[in-house]
Amino acid sequence: MSKLSKKDCVPCRGGVPPLTAAQVDGFLNQLEGWALNQKHHLAKSYTFPDFVEALAFVSRVGVIAEQQGHHPDLYLAWGKVGVEIWTHKIDGLTESDFIFAAKMDAVLG
Repeated sequence: MSKLSKKDCVPCRGGVPPLTAAQVDGFLNQLEGWALNQKHHLAKSYTFPDFVEALAFVSRVGVIAEQQGHHPDLYLAWGKVGVEIWTHKIDGLTESDFIFAAKMDAVLG
């Protein structure tokens, strides 16, 4: 489990510069299976044996999102959950995006 999962997200109020490429690489190396997509957002796909377990995962992530005040884009399908995370107010990445990604992974143990 990443040390990032022990931290809390900090709400972004805008006006904060996104992380540099070097900073992104440093945080990305602390996560398992996450990648940057074309929009420079964090992305990952989780697989599950059925729809019920995928939905249960989404529900657990929703609780964490509300607790942390940080809300990912979730795409639910049969046996699959796709995720995109970025800080919408700056259309870029902050440390909180990586913290939330680590918290999502921790949900699965």
